[in-house]
Amino acid sequence: MAIHKLKPLQVEKEKRPGRYGDGNGLYLLVSDTGGKSWLLRVMAYGTDRQGRMKWMRRDIGLGPLSLVSLAEAREMARELRKAARDKKDPTQVRDAKEEIAPTFRQAAQQCHEAKASGWSDKNAAAFLSSLALHVYPKIGDKPVSDVDAKDVALVLGPIWQTKIALSKKIRARIGLVLDYAHAMAWRTDGAPRQSLSALLAKQAEGGNFASMPYESLPAFIQKIEGEPETMGRLALLFTIYTAGRNGEVRGARWSQIDFDKKLWNRPADLMGKTGTPHTITLSPEALAILERAKAWRRLDGDGLIFEGKGGKRLSDMTIGKIVKPTGYTVHGFRSTFRTWAAEKMPSVPEAVAEAALAHTIPDKVIRAYNRAKFLEMRFALLEAWGRYAAGRSGEVIRLPLKVREA
Repeated sequence: MAIHKLKPLQVEKEKRPGRYGDGNGLYLLVSDTGGKSWLLRVMAYGTDRQGRMKWMRRDIGLGPLSLVSLAEAREMARELRKAARDKKDPTQVRDAKEEIAPTFRQAAQQCHEAKASGWSDKNAAAFLSSLALHVYPKIGDKPVSDVDAKDVALVLGPIWQTKIALSKKIRARIGLVLDYAHAMAWRTDGAPRQSLSALLAKQAEGGNFASMPYESLPAFIQKIEGEPETMGRLALLFTIYTAGRNGEVRGARWSQIDFDKKLWNRPADLMGKTGTPHTITLSPEALAILERAKAWRRLDGDGLIFEGKGGKRLSDMTIGKIVKPTGYTVHGFRSTFRTWAAEKMPSVPEAVAEAALAHTIPDKVIRAYNRAKFLEMRFALLEAWGRYAAGRSGEVIRLPLKVREA
């Protein structure tokens, strides 16, 4: 009997809907939408509908190609055929094997499938290509359940000081995969954070946007607060407290602010990079900036919160020139926040910090924490950030007893 008819390249490239046999009952199924999965057809001993014990043909799914490679499908089929010959239920044997966690590579593929619809083609491609180049050679074939801080540090070590911007992206992408694996019950916990920071040296300043070390931020804010109040300085402070993007803050309008629920509801047209509506939780420090901005408000209605001359939008230069003497950038404060969150708030899941930055998070991850709890953790994170940035981090952070409603 001929076996192993399929070639790896054919399995990868085949797009025509149909059933493609590998031999001994193993088939690659290609659906009309292009999805690929494995099927094993085997004779198994069991009970028919009339309650009689007999040998019967069984069709057993082995999983999608994204999680089960050709070699793995062949090995699984071999084991299930043997189980059937021994009069065992091959479905039960298969289900027992499915309890084993997938490899990091497989988990990354499934995470990518869950997220890609919310990404641009460029970002979706970059996610996989960067993992293939920097991560898979070292931990790609390791069970995702076993990946720990030492493994992540091993991946990041060679680029941590030489390719700073890239290394931060790789760290975030690994974190999303591990958080996704946690939500799928493949891991007992999410991505390592505090322990990872302990293994990596402090990065030199660099990357696409020079970011101020978070240790220097409280003194910088105190300096800004000690200078005459201007609309530009208020906009900068609001940008820092919300970890927002410069353009989002300059385009913010009063109608987007829900003072009762302490939320900044940003519409899709304001979210230029993602094009997806996003809500930011507002700390007491951020709300205080809005109250101060009300004193500059010229007209009632849905105007800009931080107006420039003649009621026009503030220019990027207006905010940028306040930061320029420090050698850092306005956008760099987002990295300042992200580093602070990773090192000083280890109890907050990485996905929460990513959501605070308006990075796309798989819905399964959010559901794993419960949506109300997920929002509550975002409140806690930005409230702690506000206290820290304002130089009041020594105060006790009291979480609300009642969960806020979105």
